[in-house]
Amino acid sequence: MFQGFSQNAIDFLWGISLNNERGWFMAHKQDFTDYVDVPMRELGKAVFSALAEEYPKQDWRLHVCRIYRDARRLHGRGPYKEHLWFTIERPHERFESVPALYFELAPNYYSYGCGYWDAGAATMAKLRARIENDPKPLERLARRLNKSKFVLSGEEFKRPKGDAGKLLNPWYNRKNIAIGYDDNPEGVLFTPQLRDEVLEGFRFLMPYYQYLDTLSGDMEPNR
Repeated sequence: MFQGFSQNAIDFLWGISLNNERGWFMAHKQDFTDYVDVPMRELGKAVFSALAEEYPKQDWRLHVCRIYRDARRLHGRGPYKEHLWFTIERPHERFESVPALYFELAPNYYSYGCGYWDAGAATMAKLRARIENDPKPLERLARRLNKSKFVLSGEEFKRPKGDAGKLLNPWYNRKNIAIGYDDNPEGVLFTPQLRDEVLEGFRFLMPYYQYLDTLSGDMEPNR
């Protein structure tokens, strides 16, 4: 049962970020297991189970990331990730174009939200086409989001793709898209109530997740 993370988890993540090599990790591997990996899996399972019960028609899977980076993609970085996460998403073979609900823990913040790891150009073109053809559903979602603690993010085009109006331009002119909430690694993070906070956040975000997820069924624009 999830009881919260602890300061030991934050200390480990700072440690691996400053000593990202095998010797240090092996000396602190039990700390990683006890204070980061096990609580992360417990939190993921608790949130996933609650959502699966509330949304029985959704075909989801829970994925908890490994601490080991892909050796083919180190690009000069150490072999271990300094921030860990879990995602709830529909089954897929590639990360591209599949939105997910996520929780992330880093040495200097924790975060939860929904969005794409890589939306892909085709998916973002579908989003722009949907905004052009039927903007009202997203207008309602955008107004609701603007009144919440969550923030829209994602790389923006240096040259805007067009003008969808003040409300929807932040959605229209991005290369990728996510909606998230960040907080300092303290307080509720160290309590069992974190489960309820993340679950409530995912409930709020469900209309956004579902809106993005249905983009995969749209026809690709002829442009």
